[in-house]
Amino acid sequence: MTAIILGAVFGAGLVVLAAGLRPPRPALASLLAALSQPAATAVQGRDRATMLVRCGTRAVPGLRALGLPTAALRADLHLAERTSEAYLAAKATSAAVGLLAPWVACGLFTLGTGSWAGWWLPTSASLLLAGCLFFLPDAEVRQLARRRRAELRHTLTVVLDLTVIALAGGAGVQQALDDASRAPRGWAAAQIRREISTATVTRTSPWIHLGRLGERTSVAELSELAATISLAGTEGAKVRTSLEAKARAMRRRQLTDAEGAAQAATERMALPIVLQFLGFLIFIGTPALSHVLAGL
Repeated sequence: MTAIILGAVFGAGLVVLAAGLRPPRPALASLLAALSQPAATAVQGRDRATMLVRCGTRAVPGLRALGLPTAALRADLHLAERTSEAYLAAKATSAAVGLLAPWVACGLFTLGTGSWAGWWLPTSASLLLAGCLFFLPDAEVRQLARRRRAELRHTLTVVLDLTVIALAGGAGVQQALDDASRAPRGWAAAQIRREISTATVTRTSPWIHLGRLGERTSVAELSELAATISLAGTEGAKVRTSLEAKARAMRRRQLTDAEGAAQAATERMALPIVLQFLGFLIFIGTPALSHVLAGL
């Protein structure tokens, strides 16, 4: 009975670990509701980062001595609004959990069954799990940075389209850009509005600030937009033509990326379908094969 309970607990732990590594896709209604409340998500992220910093803060100097984080990862951390201390503490905590979890499971197994599995199994499992969990914060930061870059590109396309419409209605460049940036919602729209507000306060060109935002976030479209407008000049007609061409090119690129992602998802669905078909064949063929072998 004890072995059954321990096996159930261990299986539940594996299910929870799998759900944490690959959480279910949220509903569309919850995503739309979260767009109007960006502060709550940021607070939850800061609370989780604070807890990880407290657990692994002592290992931060040692990880810094190893050259972590790298330059590319520092850019992703800046875009994800994470500090390097929180990132290194998360890596240390994840590695510690990976090292201890197999030994705890092995101890529970020994306590319940009275048999010792040996040293090599928990040692190899702990090293493998610690190595996998050590790089888990890297994947999380890169995924968040990639998602925010895509959001920034999409929001920029919307802002450019609205700016072109406002320019066609007779508005000035600064006024059209300011009105267009107030329409979208979300993290990317807030970044664009902040740069445009900074340009308005400092009485400088907004394209310069958008170009600097592109350099900080590694979004080439913002840097290219600033370079294009600087070459086109400040006249309304030339700016409108340049913005319209840039928005058209960005929409075409986003459509191509969406089609490529859809094709990749379709190709990934081939393996589950094949496995399901093989399972169906095994389910159907096993009774017939057993009857044939029994008749020999």
